Amino acid sequence: MNSPDIVNISRPLSEMARLQPDTPAIIFPQKGRTLTFLELDQESDRIARGLLRLGIGRGMKTALLVPPSPELFALTFALFKAGAVPVFIDPGIGARNMKGCLAEAKPEAFIGIPKAHLARRLLGWGRSSIRLTVVVGGGSIWGGVPLNEVRCAEIGDLHFSPADTLCDDTAAILFTSGSTGPPKGAVYTHGTFAAQVDSLRELYDIRPGEIDLPTFPLFALFAPALGMTALIPQMDFTRPGTVDPRQILGPAAEYSATTMFGSPALLNRVGRYAAKNGIKMPNLKRVISAGAPVSASVLERFASILPDNAEIFTPYGATEALPVSSIGSRDVLGKTATMTGEGYGVCVGKPVKNISVAIIPITDSPIDAWSDDMSLPPWEIGEITVRGPQVSTTYINRPEATKLAKIPDPSGTVWHRMGDLGYLDNRGRIWFCGRKAHRVITSKSTLFTIPVEGVFNTHPKVFRTALVGVGMKGSQQPVLCVELETKADKTGQELIRKELLDLGSRYPHTKSIQKILFHPAFPVDIRHNAKIFREKLAIWAKKKLS
Repeated sequence: MNSPDIVNISRPLSEMARLQPDTPAIIFPQKGRTLTFLELDQESDRIARGLLRLGIGRGMKTALLVPPSPELFALTFALFKAGAVPVFIDPGIGARNMKGCLAEAKPEAFIGIPKAHLARRLLGWGRSSIRLTVVVGGGSIWGGVPLNEVRCAEIGDLHFSPADTLCDDTAAILFTSGSTGPPKGAVYTHGTFAAQVDSLRELYDIRPGEIDLPTFPLFALFAPALGMTALIPQMDFTRPGTVDPRQILGPAAEYSATTMFGSPALLNRVGRYAAKNGIKMPNLKRVISAGAPVSASVLERFASILPDNAEIFTPYGATEALPVSSIGSRDVLGKTATMTGEGYGVCVGKPVKNISVAIIPITDSPIDAWSDDMSLPPWEIGEITVRGPQVSTTYINRPEATKLAKIPDPSGTVWHRMGDLGYLDNRGRIWFCGRKAHRVITSKSTLFTIPVEGVFNTHPKVFRTALVGVGMKGSQQPVLCVELETKADKTGQELIRKELLDLGSRYPHTKSIQKILFHPAFPVDIRHNAKIFREKLAIWAKKKLS
């Protein structure tokens, strides 16, 4: 079947195995393990045959709880080849959220390491739906067929034909981090993945043969599809902000990494260490950072360890829609960072090719149908909505969440409400102003987190700030929580407080903020260690003020 409608996201791997069979697809330097593109393709073929023999085939949702390893790569592509639907959930979200995610996704199969199977059995994960289990790195005592037995099927003729999945067929379920509510499972089609791969390749001019150093597991899976070697560092992927910088800088130098993905927290830690010790990363062409806005100071520090022709890019998007837009560090440091410090928000660049962006009036209610007259003019803050081939259109078994986040278009397409606030300027650039759920509504005005925090973040002794509201919306008291670069005693804090109040008095949107609280270390998300849990800070602030 060779219809142009046939799309299977595993096919780029097989094509790269044909074009560059002996090039490493994945390298685990600390473990001394490497798989070439041909080896990864053949290994995923073996596993795909075994999965089909076991009964894990087209359309079957399969929870995949395996840490970054050659097995994770091979299993992921094997599931795609078999037409099964892997369910990806961050292991750091906690046992209760994990159980809830599995209850929503209703996977029929479960593939995991012994620890995951033990938790599944003890905590009842997926008890009502799971009927087939595979254990990775252990025997059947853990409650599943050992992966070694699954892969024992012979390749036969050296060619395995992937399932003839269509563009709109479900390819995977990716759960959000749950930073502003319970995690939700975004439904990805094979077309969604294909559009993302094409967009990333074109946006950043990524070419086969490059070496990628990804510090986020799901981004690592894009590398083989783009023809890049994935160089997997030794780190706790659920805590990128605590990484040992040497485990990033060492492999990057040894293997001449050309691309790196890292959260703002990781760039901050690695950049500080490298700058302090005079270490450069001379082979990098591009650094990509996502998960939260990257401060100008972090960009500037990290840029100082890169070659002159390299750049740090900060794509904007979410699990449900990525990438939406992108901006480079030259633009940020040359112009937009100054505007961020003046309260304009954070510029996240122009929309990428094939993405439509519109700003609509702020509402917490569902919108039943799209109308072009909802779009706001430039410079007016509203909710950011997007439409395009890399935008997911539904959540798994969450009809109410889908109704809140998706707007049907008369053309048959769907607009996704990002849950973010912002505006378009007269050059078509998107300016991010914070999460809709985090806006502070006082009796006199509505305050948006990022424009407010941008002003106070310019203080040299401030690491970051977070605006929260105490009380009921409509009569909230705005409170600025402050995390300092280094600890200060009460006298030092009082001096900084006065300086911050003076800074805030210079701008109309910050002069009403009179309550400032110092916090030792903000609570942040598991996935990137960069998104601030403002809901938790609001509870903390309420207690401090009572």
